[in-house]
Amino acid sequence: MAEIPSPESLTDILTSLRERVMGVSESVLSTVDGLLVVADADTVHPESVSALAAATLGVARRMADTAEAGALREVIVRCGAGHVIVLAVGERALLTVKGDDGLDLAAFQRESPVAVEQLNKVLAADVGH
Repeated sequence: MAEIPSPESLTDILTSLRERVMGVSESVLSTVDGLLVVADADTVHPESVSALAAATLGVARRMADTAEAGALREVIVRCGAGHVIVLAVGERALLTVKGDDGLDLAAFQRESPVAVEQLNKVLAADVGH
């Protein structure tokens, strides 16, 4: 019988992304319907971010479909003091990342697929039990 993944493993993945990419300051993992799963956050309100990420992804998917631009990969919001990025994690979860003004977007785009894949595996293993 396989060991059921612990929430700490999800947090470890979020922490690892923050440590590997300069400028990543906080991240929130939530369900596609806006419920908080786990967060690596100090200043944002994770439950609010979860709800807004679900709405953001819904609108962005609709825009991608309407524009016939292909499958949505990510939503990047560039702000005066940084970035907010929402990524789909499979069909059931979302990863929202807050980055400061010095966010290394190239490194983020290189490293985030690894984090998304790891999160997806942990979540899939959890559902299997």
